[in-house]
Parts: sequence; C-alpha cells; structure tokens
Amino acid sequence: MSDEQRQTDAASTDRSEPVDIEAANPNRELTGWLGWFFFVAAVLVALWHIWANSLGIVPDLTRNVIHFGSFGLFCALIFPMVRSRAAGQGRLTLWLDIAIGAVLVACCVYILVRERALSGRSFTDPLDFVVCIVVILIGIELTRRTTGWIIPAIIVVALGYILWWGSLIPGAMGFPGLSLETVLQRAIYGEDGMFGIIATISSTYVVMFILFGAFLTKSGANEFIIEFSRAIAGRIIGGPGFVAVVASGLNGTISGSAVANTVSTGVMTIPLMKRSGFPARIAAGIEASASTGGQLMPPIMGAGAFVMATFTEISYLEIIALAFFPALLFFAGIAFNIRVLAKKAGLQPVGAGGPSAWQAVKTRGITFIVPLCVLVGALIIGYTPTYAAGAAILAVIGSSWLTANRMGPRQIVEALVLGVRNMILTAVLLVTVGLIVMVITTTGIGNTFSLLITSWAGGSLIIAIILVAIASLVLGMGLPVTAAYIVLATLSAPALEQLISQGQVIAAMAGQPAPQTVSTIFMLFTPDLLVQMAGQWGVPLTADAASSLVDTVTSGAPLTQVQAATIMELSRIPDIAPMIDGIGDSVLSAAALTTALLSAHMIIFWLSQDSNVTPPVCLTAFAAAAIAGSPPMRTGISAWKISKTLYIVPLLFAYTPFLSDDFLVVFEIFAFGLLGIYALIVALEGHAEAPVAWYLRPVIAVIGVALLWPNDLIVHLIGAVLLVVFMTVNIRLDRRRLAAPAARG
Repeated sequence: MSDEQRQTDAASTDRSEPVDIEAANPNRELTGWLGWFFFVAAVLVALWHIWANSLGIVPDLTRNVIHFGSFGLFCALIFPMVRSRAAGQGRLTLWLDIAIGAVLVACCVYILVRERALSGRSFTDPLDFVVCIVVILIGIELTRRTTGWIIPAIIVVALGYILWWGSLIPGAMGFPGLSLETVLQRAIYGEDGMFGIIATISSTYVVMFILFGAFLTKSGANEFIIEFSRAIAGRIIGGPGFVAVVASGLNGTISGSAVANTVSTGVMTIPLMKRSGFPARIAAGIEASASTGGQLMPPIMGAGAFVMATFTEISYLEIIALAFFPALLFFAGIAFNIRVLAKKAGLQPVGAGGPSAWQAVKTRGITFIVPLCVLVGALIIGYTPTYAAGAAILAVIGSSWLTANRMGPRQIVEALVLGVRNMILTAVLLVTVGLIVMVITTTGIGNTFSLLITSWAGGSLIIAIILVAIASLVLGMGLPVTAAYIVLATLSAPALEQLISQGQVIAAMAGQPAPQTVSTIFMLFTPDLLVQMAGQWGVPLTADAASSLVDTVTSGAPLTQVQAATIMELSRIPDIAPMIDGIGDSVLSAAALTTALLSAHMIIFWLSQDSNVTPPVCLTAFAAAAIAGSPPMRTGISAWKISKTLYIVPLLFAYTPFLSDDFLVVFEIFAFGLLGIYALIVALEGHAEAPVAWYLRPVIAVIGVALLWPNDLIVHLIGAVLLVVFMTVNIRLDRRRLAAPAARG
C-alpha cells in the first residue's frame, strides 16, 4: 500500500468520529412531506431575503417580522421541544412543534396586519396582548432549544425587572416598573425590541453573508482552502499545524462561526497534525484556537462586525479594514506557538501531498478568490454590504463555470437550503436577544453599569478591561459569542470608551499648556480646596502636587504627564466635572474619538471570543476534542494557552492607536507586536529554535513586554535589537544541536 493510500485511509478513519457525533445529534431529520415542505419553503425564504436586501424596498418591521416568522417556523421543526433524539422524533412532539411553528407564523401575520393600529397606540383588543405575549414566549422557547437555558433565564429575569421586581431594589439599580402594555409595545414595536435594530442586522447583513458562505461551500471553496493550505504549509516543520491556521483563517471568511469552522476544517487538519507527531490534545487545541480566529478575520467576522457597525455608526468597510492587521496578529501568535511546540517536540516536515498551490488555485481557487474580490470591490465602490453580498453570490455562480464544479440549478437550490439551515440558530438568537437590549436601553441600566465599572476600576483602564474579560468569560459560558458581545457592548462599552479617551486626552495635554476650560477652574479653586475635594472623592492629591498644578495651569506653562493625569482624575469630582465636560472634544480630533469608540467595542468583541477556548465551558475546544479523541478539559487548557494572543491584542487596542486610519502607525504597532508576541511565547514555553535556559526566560519576557509597550519607539527598537541578538545565538545553538548526531555518525 502506498503512503498516499495510507494517509487516505487514516484520514477516513479519523473522520469517522464527527459522523458519530452527527448520529447523536438530537435535531430532527425532516423526511417525507415535511422534508419537502422545508426544502421548498427554505428556497422561497432565501430568495425572498436576497430580493428584499438587493432589489426590493421593504419596511424594516415587515422584513424583520417575516424573517423571524419564517426562521422561527424552521427552528420549531428542526429543533424539537425535547432534546432526546428518540423523544424528539416522536409523533406527539412533532405535531406539537408543528403547532408552535404555525402559531408563531399566525402571530407574525397578525402583528403586520395590526401594525398601524398598535404601533405607539393603546391596545384595543385582548387579542393584542395575547399575540404579543405568545410571540415573546415562543421566541424564548426557541432560544432555549437552540442555545440552552442561560439566555432564556436572562430574558425572563430582565422582563421581570422592568415589570415588577426592579421596583423592590433601592438606589441607582432600582427601576419603578412599567405597565404590561408599555413593555409589550416596546418589545414588539420598539427600535430596541425584538423586531428592532438587532433584528434588522440579522435580516439584512447576517442572512446575506450566511447565504454567501453557503454558496462558497457548495462551489467547492472548502476543498480549495484545504488543498491550498497544505500546499503552502505542508513542507515546513509543524506544517500540518500551519495548515490548520491558514485553512481556518480562510474558512472564517465563509462561516464566521468558530464551531462550524472547527468541524469543517478540523476533520482534515486534526488527523494531519496527529500523524505528524502532535499530541491529540495539542492538535485539537491548535484547531480550536485557529477556528476561533476565524470570527476575527474579515470580511465576515461572524455577526459581530455588523452589530459593531450599527452600535458605533462606523461603516462596515472601515471596521473590516481596521480589523485585518489585528486578526493577522492573532493568527501569527498561533503560528509562533506551532513552530515552538514543533521544535520543542523535535517534529520533522511531513510533505505537502496533493496538488501544488498553483494547481489548487487553477482548479478550485477561482470560485473563492473572484467572489471575495467582487465583495470587497463593491464595498469600496460604495455599495451597501447587503448589495455587495448579493453581487458576490452571483460571482460565485458565474466563476464556478470556469471550474469543473459548475453550479447548476440543483447546486444553487442546495446552497439556498444550506444557507437557511445555517441561519436558523443565529436568526432566532438575534431577534430574541433584542428583548435584553430593550430592557437595558429602557431602564438605563447600561449607563449605571458603565459607571459602576468606572468606579470599581478606580479610573484604571487595565482593571476595567480585566473586569470586562471576567464578565465576558462568565457570559460566554451560556451565551454564543455574538449574544455575549451585544450584552457586554450595551453595558460596558461607554465605560471603556471614556477611559480610553481619557488616556488619549492625557497624552494630548502633556507637554502643552492647559486648555482654557481647565485654566478657568483653577482660577476658582485654591490648592487647599482642591485637596479637600479630592479627598472626599478618593482622588489622590497632595498639597504640594495641588500647588504645583495650580501654578503650572495659571502660568500657562506646559503640563507634565502626571499633571495631565491629575486633571483627568479631578474631572471625576461632581463639582468640577460639569466645568470641563467635553474636554476630549476640544483636545482630540474626530478621528481620535472614533478610534476610542471602535477600540472599546473591539476590546469587548475580542474578549467575547475567549469562551470558545477558555475552560470550563469552551465549545470550540470541546468540538475539536471530539474529532481528535482527546480529553475535553485538557484540550480546553491547551487551546487557552495557544490562544494567549486573544488577551494581548485588546491591550494594544486600549493603549495604542492600533485601530486608527494611519497606516504607518498601525504597521509599526503590528511589526513590533509580532516580535513581542513571539518573545512572550518563547519565554512561556522555554524554547525557540533551540531550548532556552531557565534564567533567560524572564529576560525574554521583559523583551517581549518592551516590544509591546505602548507608544515608545526607543523602547521598541531596544527590544527588537535584543531579540535579534538572542535569536541569532539561539539559531546557532540549534544548528550545532542538529549537526552533533551527524558528526558522531
């Protein structure tokens, strides 16, 4: 038997595990007339969404209600009320689910018919109450079926808070409560309700890009990704691991889902890594980490980029452009881990196998490359993301005819159905999560929570980031990444944005005379009064520092860094804050303020991914462990270690202009960030090209920190020189180590 045949047999054997997982899948298999109904309905729903988002002019509420009604019906049919496979396939359960889906569709029709009579007006019929309550209850139930109990529990608690128990809480966290009619009005017809902003994101951007991904999949893009990745990475040390990185990064442009990314690429990359010598848990950890990065890789980035564009009012094109270098930094961190682990284990190249990179591009690549170029080109020209996605879908079909895998009517219909299937969970989730957003915006608890974060952090940005990271990990145990981002962004983004802006204001004021608004304040308050007020509000300020600050400000002399920071600390005092409110607008440019806003949201978005690879609940790592046959928790720990860049890059967002539109500045941060991340990985693993002595590891860690240190070119250059010297010596040691056995022979 040839080596190629052995590899094929081994791969097919390793792929048997996901098949077993699928067999245990409790979702219902639609057969017979129900299967035909779903097939036809899915095609019609997909075509309607493409028409509505590309050519038609449909009111937001109408589109969102039809969106939820159709996908809610599909969810009721495919996700049974009882999760047990045997019970879920039972006749009674089936008819109950059909009835629930039919009731939801009827209620959605009623909402559309009664829109003018109900929107913003009092309910005039008891049926109005019943329909709205039933829609909410079915939305909660469908969310329970698809995501578990956590999100439904949060929704129930949130609705209870706004209706009743919020009035029992004293202080700032309390809420007097609203009538049932008001809550239902806002939940159904409000801009922040079920059919509001978040539902609009789902029914426009997300559904179009999910359909686009389905067409890419049916065109053979997945096979191209694997072949291309193996061709360019298979012949280097740790090559199969690099295949996982490249494949998952490219596949992320299709799926935008970490778990889907893991399952689709992991069935090929994990067996490759295991055969090359990687332990099963390491192979699964690499795949889980790389697949998590797929949600950070433009242009799709899951649903996060679309939600972020809506929250920040920054264009989708600008967000994906600025997110590119950070995503590369994340994948580079995984690649560095693979190289170090492979060298540490003494692994050797296994050979690429299969077609060359050019052959992969010629045979299959055109159906991947051309549609992405059309998509990005349409966005650059100025078309909306939904229209660009529609054009990209047509480009997939057209370009497929230049390959052997031509998409005819059958493949097109199958792609439409696949896109609808892939969209069901996301559609139900995003629409129902609107209830949580409605409660947060109606009660103002988001502002209260942001103030609490600022207070707990004591004005420290790093502590605020740690608090958000902890909250994201806790929420991520029960919420999908997009839902966790939506909740956290609504609650904590204002606090992070304020703290980031304060840091930028301090940097801008240092070395410059104080702004006029600040000078006016220090004409009104004596140093002794400033010290007294600062003590009352927990702001550290000595008498000497206050006197020096007053002298500097009133004389018009340049402020020091410490004095600028003290002024921002004093701005937390209620008697002073109104006088210098808006100081950031006068000191910072509009671009800097936009960068601060985007940085706050991107920090939250990145940290929301940590639940994919951080124990105790890390679904992506668990999915990879099932394919690799490795212990789930040990795999989760390995994935967490390999994904350490997920926690480093948000610090760059916070303390550097990494998300600014200045390319040279961004590239400088990226370049030194690459070196810094590599140095930290070497220090943690104790190995580079050759083993690193224990006493050198702290030194390398300090070099890594220096390379990542914000906004200090001299420190960066010193760190880079020291790292180059270390690597030169280390590479020579590695060559001697490899040459020693040959010399003895």
